[in-house]
Amino acid sequence: MNTTSCPPPAALTIRKLVVEVVEARDLLPKDGQGSSSPYVVVDFDGQKKRTSTKYRDLNPVWNEMIEFVVSDPEHMDSEELDIEVFNDKRYGTNSGSGRKNHFLGRVKMYGSQFAKRGEEGLVYLALEKKSVFSWIRGEIGLKIYYYDQLAEEAHPPPQNLPPPEDPPQSQEKPILLAPIEICHEGTHSPPHVVTQPQVVHYHSEPPADPDMPPQQPEAQYTPEIRKMQRGGNGGDRVRILRRPNGDYSPRVISGKFATESERIHPYDLVEPMQYLFVRIFKARGLAHNEIPYVKIKASSHYVKSKPASHRPGEPTDSPEWHQVFALRQNRPDSASATMEISVWELSSEKFLGGVCLDLSNVPVRDPPDSPLAPQWYRLEGDATDQHGSVSGDIQLAVWIGTQADDAFPEAWHSDAPYLAHTRSKVYQSPKLWYLRVTVIEAQDLHIAPNLPPLTAPVIQVKAQLGFQSLRTRRGSMNNHSASLLFNEDLIFVAGEPLEDSLVLLIEDRTTKEPALLGHILVPVSSIEQRTDERHVASKWFTLEGGGCGGGGGSYCGRIHLRLCLEGGYHVLDEAAHVCSDFRPTAKQLWKPPIGILELGILGARGLLPFKSKGPGKGSTDAFCVAKYGKKWVRTRTIPDSFDPRWNEQYTWQVYDPCTVLTIGVFDNWRMFADMSEEKPDSRIGKVRIRVSTLESNKVYTNSYPLLVLSRTGFKKMGEIELAVRFACPSMLPDTCAVYGQPLLPRMHYLRPLGVAQQEALRGAATRMVAAWLDRSEPPLGHEVVRYMLDADSHAWSMRKSKANWFRIVAVLAWAVGLAKWLDDIRRWRNPVTTVLVHVLYLVLVWYPDLIVPTGFLYVFLIGVWYYRFRPKIPAGMDIRLSQTETVDPDELDEEFDTIPSSKAPDIVRARYDRLRMLAARVQTVLGDFATQGERVQALVSWRDPRATKLFIGVCLLITVVLYVVPPKMVAVALGFYYLRHPMFRDPMPPASLNFFRRLPSLSDRLM
Repeated sequence: MNTTSCPPPAALTIRKLVVEVVEARDLLPKDGQGSSSPYVVVDFDGQKKRTSTKYRDLNPVWNEMIEFVVSDPEHMDSEELDIEVFNDKRYGTNSGSGRKNHFLGRVKMYGSQFAKRGEEGLVYLALEKKSVFSWIRGEIGLKIYYYDQLAEEAHPPPQNLPPPEDPPQSQEKPILLAPIEICHEGTHSPPHVVTQPQVVHYHSEPPADPDMPPQQPEAQYTPEIRKMQRGGNGGDRVRILRRPNGDYSPRVISGKFATESERIHPYDLVEPMQYLFVRIFKARGLAHNEIPYVKIKASSHYVKSKPASHRPGEPTDSPEWHQVFALRQNRPDSASATMEISVWELSSEKFLGGVCLDLSNVPVRDPPDSPLAPQWYRLEGDATDQHGSVSGDIQLAVWIGTQADDAFPEAWHSDAPYLAHTRSKVYQSPKLWYLRVTVIEAQDLHIAPNLPPLTAPVIQVKAQLGFQSLRTRRGSMNNHSASLLFNEDLIFVAGEPLEDSLVLLIEDRTTKEPALLGHILVPVSSIEQRTDERHVASKWFTLEGGGCGGGGGSYCGRIHLRLCLEGGYHVLDEAAHVCSDFRPTAKQLWKPPIGILELGILGARGLLPFKSKGPGKGSTDAFCVAKYGKKWVRTRTIPDSFDPRWNEQYTWQVYDPCTVLTIGVFDNWRMFADMSEEKPDSRIGKVRIRVSTLESNKVYTNSYPLLVLSRTGFKKMGEIELAVRFACPSMLPDTCAVYGQPLLPRMHYLRPLGVAQQEALRGAATRMVAAWLDRSEPPLGHEVVRYMLDADSHAWSMRKSKANWFRIVAVLAWAVGLAKWLDDIRRWRNPVTTVLVHVLYLVLVWYPDLIVPTGFLYVFLIGVWYYRFRPKIPAGMDIRLSQTETVDPDELDEEFDTIPSSKAPDIVRARYDRLRMLAARVQTVLGDFATQGERVQALVSWRDPRATKLFIGVCLLITVVLYVVPPKMVAVALGFYYLRHPMFRDPMPPASLNFFRRLPSLSDRLM
């Protein structure tokens, strides 16, 4: 799996960046003779180099490699690479009087877009303007990659090529003029905060946190993440007055989690939870024993460690544990509180010694402090030890900290059972590609000769990739050559590490029994990757096997294919309307992030029981899952609690604000299952938050209802408390420019995929993501992944159909309201308003140049007016919009039915009849729309000769009148006629409407 950047190399290595300038296309002529003499200047990390000049060439080809030394590999992601193209004026006859070379375009890239050597690809980037008045066109093809080289093998960087006589003047501009805070993120929250002004650096999302083996507790996996500082005081939180919104609406909860210190706490979105950490390293000089273990007893906590292990070659009296315990401190311990740590033998429960520690002297560790150094403590015996059988020392480290401590993720928690299925983890979705298989033709196939007369063979190609299977249409015979033409694209979803193989089978389906004519096997890892629409060379593959006879080495024919892995698409694994990421597969095409999304999962309230503990007792073991982009997070499981408190905080990088964060709550059943049995986790509820609805650098602390829709109906399962902040520059150009860019990558518009095809590919991608996360440890069950990804959103539902209909009605409500308002005006319900409308109409008719400005002014005033009614908090699930309160039980049962249906035939027949009735209504509406359109066509089609004569005669009369009478007078007359008083108006329909309704349509021709 590719990450944004590799960790910084060792001290004896040097990182180098290679920029291969391949070519440029369709450059702008600037030499006054219809051409240009371009060269390229590359600027990176204060090093500026250039290519050679191509004389009078608008499509130059350089194929030159430029190499830079990366001075700070750790912060390479924050570096900018500027590539500018100029026209060398020394080669032009009409160069003008200016001293500077002509600017032909520029490209700016960031270190997060660089690929490692071996993973690079040829990328064509459109040349951009330097200013608003620049006239630029064309694109440039580049290959950019980096590699690490040993220092003793590294050579001095090549000297810069001599610059032209008049080198171009480049001005470096800062990206952002706001201060930021740089944080190192582990599993939960950054332990170090440093403030830097003026420049924003970003690192991409960290990969899934690997499991830390207990034998190496000192190892820390802290991939970097850099985020912007929010406005205002660091410790102040935004508080909104509570307002009752109903039982099923989000509500504001009081922000009580700001730290009292002036320094920004890394867990500032959640409530700090105090833990007593005990890290047990090893012991030495113990009395004779076989397998010792450690007991810890402090106030209400009593825990045991795992059995000790021995290093090879070490004495048996020096066992090692390397285990961390986190004991929850609900209230400050008194000065007399103590903790007992004792060593026992596992088989005989023999006491080997113990230590008693005074908790009043335990130090408090607050990140970014370094880990506490362990100390050796002398083991002491109890009162019954009269012979001095206790001996040895134990190495411990004891401190008080919070969930921000770097030892918290892998610690044994007193408020959660020590099981693999209960730990908090970060997961990473697999990198998915679209595999395009173009079947062109097949030749020399061994087709059965004994076909009936006038019967053409039915030859098809079947392609398989894992569980995905597609088949081409029937091949057409070529009369000039013994070949079959297909020319059809088959698209699959392939996931890294690309270990599968593509299988193609050529089948003869002329008879009932398909006959295999041959097959080929192509490893997916050997297929060429592309990031744009450039042409990929096709290849001939020799077929194997089949019914060609003559042994395994006989010739069975060949097939012509074009294979490529599409890196320019975004592989959808979520529903399009709730997608959390739109980046393409190829990392080289990623844009820099625009902000940081921070989520604090505080806890849940009032959860319903899901398990039975005994007569009249129930329990719930809840955990939370959040998904945004490729990064999934899972909180620890709080056992047997209806009001669990997680207080865990996570961060994501945001590349597009028009995305959705999904949070789901589940009841853990896998913790009770054996390895052989499968117990899926139960869903408690889900919340979606659209990032674009969040104001920049503002903390939202809200409680959302957890709603579940099942066969039995709609139910509220509890509430979840969340704190969300979108750290982003509010109105800077980079942020605003995102709204003007295409939502999907470029390839989706150059070579679009069909709706049905994309839905099928989404189903395959969802299945691959679920299988990948199910293989993690602890596994994220497929039922959890499918629920978070809305895998069943495309299924038929009468309830959703009604909801969509009412959404359309709500969208058109403004037009209905405008029509009612106009009707009230023309009926003189309010004479003052009608007179004012007359005056406004006269002004606009006499000064028509004021119509457009007045319209935009009116829209602006509407926006300002509605600012008073803007939503104060991010919206959750809307039960009224979802039509869950008024849904029929039979419609719910139909929504959750399987495909094919598992219901009785009479129930299926009743549902089919109901669907036919609904379809009849839709059919009638569609017929009415068609009728109105056909009547418009009948005005000039002479289907009704009298009507057409009347219409064209009226048109001629209107033409003469408009030629004679000034148009302003006509507009005033028509407007006043429309707004005339009701006493001058006939209650019957007007003649024009009666004329239109009498026009013929084609409905009388339907059978």
